[in-house]
Amino acid sequence: MSDEVDILPHDRLAVQSPFEAEVAALIVTSLQLEMDAADIAPGDALFNEGLGLDSIDALELALAISRDYGLELKSDAADNRVIFTNLRNLARHIETHRTR
Repeated sequence: MSDEVDILPHDRLAVQSPFEAEVAALIVTSLQLEMDAADIAPGDALFNEGLGLDSIDALELALAISRDYGLELKSDAADNRVIFTNLRNLARHIETHRTR
């Protein structure tokens, strides 16, 4: 029996889970982005240097999340910066708190 731990290459860690793929598709369609949802890496930033989203995009995305998942994201919530950091955090938050 080996005590070695398999270390996954970085690119394998960047594969979207099925739910992350669903949320990525929501981001692309609701914001009418000209890109493939599969090109959004789970750990890449959604704002600024990442996808380049802005505060208006965040509001539109929050409305789409509310509509599709029954989850209200308030603009003044203290943890928004963490929730919207990247696709993985956003998908995890939606999956944990969704009502539909």
